[in-house]
Amino acid sequence: MSYLELRNICKTYGQGAGSTKVLSNINLKIEEGEFVAIVGFTGSGKTTLVNLINGLLQPTSGEVLFKGNPVVGTSHERGVIFQNYSLLPWLTVGQNVQMAVKEAFPKEKKGEISKRVNNYVEMVGLTPAINKRPKELSGGMRQRVAVARALAMKPEMIIMDEPLGALDALTRGNLQDEILNIWSVDKRTALLITNDVDEGIYMADRIIPLRPGPNATLGPEFKIDIDRPRDKTALNDNPNYKKTRNAIIEYLMDIGNERKSEAKTEYVLPDLSPKSFVA
Repeated sequence: MSYLELRNICKTYGQGAGSTKVLSNINLKIEEGEFVAIVGFTGSGKTTLVNLINGLLQPTSGEVLFKGNPVVGTSHERGVIFQNYSLLPWLTVGQNVQMAVKEAFPKEKKGEISKRVNNYVEMVGLTPAINKRPKELSGGMRQRVAVARALAMKPEMIIMDEPLGALDALTRGNLQDEILNIWSVDKRTALLITNDVDEGIYMADRIIPLRPGPNATLGPEFKIDIDRPRDKTALNDNPNYKKTRNAIIEYLMDIGNERKSEAKTEYVLPDLSPKSFVA
């Protein structure tokens, strides 16, 4: 039994003639402890897929199974790190993390909650900023808070919806390393949604492209045969990295070309003639 399984998932928005099928025939299996990346174009339905897995949306047809059970709503077992941080601006760093911990562990004593909050804030390097509010933090620091909040709930699976997409290259690279370091401690099952092929190769065990919607489907999987821990500076000299990267980019480029050719439509201009006005 797979840890997470998507069976023949279809998701349609709207009804009747105005409906749009965003996802079609999505089938995916993720094993316990795996780190899987789904890479795709902007607007291909990646966030819809995340919301189905997290239980924020229900599929039009098909089913999402987590540990063999249908996903019918959100759960602390599946922690989500969003791209837009989703922090409460009136709460401090510690309070934002604490709120999530209290929700996940309502029976935990105050001292245990405080210890858990401090541990995860320290884990992402934000102890000096624990009493600051989001407006006092940089974008990278806010995303660290979001990471700490999600992990502090001890989810059995971590779902990341392009969490680093809005960051500068240096901050993005540092947070990639931090997330991998945290993940490597207990190898919790992880799903990364990204539009960055290099990020997927660096972080994941396998990459699966998402073909653009409407009717978006998953493409073939690409296994990342590179030993962990991975060294970014050494990747460029790794033949497996070059081979895998080229294969994924070539596949995505082919998809893009298909999409362009399908979008080409010959438009016939209406037969218009100027009106005649009699003085």
